[in-house]
Amino acid sequence: MPATILKMRTTPIRILIVDDHALVRLGLAQLISDEPDMEVCGDASDADEALAKVKELQPHLVILDISLQRGNGIELTKCLKARHPNVKVLISSMHDESLFAERALRAGALGYINKQEATDKVIGAIRQVLDGQIYLSSEMTNHLLHRLGNHRDELLERPSLESLSDREWEVFELIGRGLATRQIAKQLHLSIKTIETHREHIKEKLALTSGAELTRHAIQWVLEDS
Repeated sequence: MPATILKMRTTPIRILIVDDHALVRLGLAQLISDEPDMEVCGDASDADEALAKVKELQPHLVILDISLQRGNGIELTKCLKARHPNVKVLISSMHDESLFAERALRAGALGYINKQEATDKVIGAIRQVLDGQIYLSSEMTNHLLHRLGNHRDELLERPSLESLSDREWEVFELIGRGLATRQIAKQLHLSIKTIETHREHIKEKLALTSGAELTRHAIQWVLEDS
């Protein structure tokens, strides 16, 4: 049914692109412009600009990255779904899908696609999300199904990054990028005490014994993810 509705549209599907790299926004815009029933109605480089553009332009779909100049895509997705529940979200990122796809879905996104995917898969993902269906890579779909089938065994697994909350993950990434507690607090608009509490929770969840070990762990992940 939804697919039929999309094909019957007399006006183009409006898409907003949110990414902090101008070349990425341009590339996606050119790709989408080749589709006769789609148009890019605008773009943004950070969370505040994206929220303002969504309110102004009323897009049908927002394609956004996780890492933005200010804010992050997971938190932005939560805000978008709270303020504009009818707007669909597709996350396109270079981050590890096995760590972020499930977070994206929990936040309200309908899909997660790696930026390295072929262009035909990007358009396929867009159309699938517009149809109200979830889009993930086949590998990630199998991973989630396997986890569902072995849910009881998860309590016995060793600590992993997947155990972190979205805010803890944000703090962990900033630690890995070399930011001190005070700098993280300023960037996230939180108190130093709150950041220190997040650090302690991260250490507990990852079974780390010291702040130095936490920093090494975070830096190693950032370097590998890059």
